Amino acid sequence: MSISFDNALGIHEKALNFRVKRAEVLANNLANADTPGFKARDLDFKAALNSSLNQFSEPGAMAMAKTNSKHLTTNAESADSLLYRNPTQPSIDGNTVDTQQETAAYMKNAMDYQASFQFLNSKFKGLTRAIKGE
Repeated sequence: MSISFDNALGIHEKALNFRVKRAEVLANNLANADTPGFKARDLDFKAALNSSLNQFSEPGAMAMAKTNSKHLTTNAESADSLLYRNPTQPSIDGNTVDTQQETAAYMKNAMDYQASFQFLNSKFKGLTRAIKGE
């Protein structure tokens, strides 16, 4: 009997990968805080989570597989696309990055990443104990 990591780990692996992508986007925003005309971007975790849950919750639903890079994306893939952030106070030069807001979002994302990582780590420890028969 083989172990299916998709069933064992569930959506948590995708959540961890999403947190990595979001950290890259937020770090890019912070790096361009002084670039004139730069527009702050972000990823919507709730939309990505809902699209992933809907993909698994529909009975009889089959996920589409891309076998060529020229194929169109599915709805689940487009849900985690970059969105522009609405500025609370845009600057005169057109830059919409608020460094305090970006830093807070980056730190919250880092804590969420750590929590997801610890959860996956405990899942792997449980699987290891089950395999060893402990």
